[in-house]
Amino acid sequence: MLKGLRVFLSVIVVILSGYGLLTQSFKLMPYSMLLLSALILITGFIELQKNKKEFWGYVCIVVSLFALSGSIQGFLLN
Repeated sequence: MLKGLRVFLSVIVVILSGYGLLTQSFKLMPYSMLLLSALILITGFIELQKNKKEFWGYVCIVVSLFALSGSIQGFLLN
């Protein structure tokens, strides 16, 4: 289930980022960052669910929290 959600979020993030890049309109950037943080968080959970609890699962979770804070700042500044 998480892998399907990861694919769905990947497609949405690429579409939002491509739209912002092509139109030079950055109004949707906080939404893109929010979805990107969710995508990285899900990737971290998938890595941790594997039997090898490696370093990268924890790194993904920390990076997703950093991206979430950037998204929240983007929402507050708009």
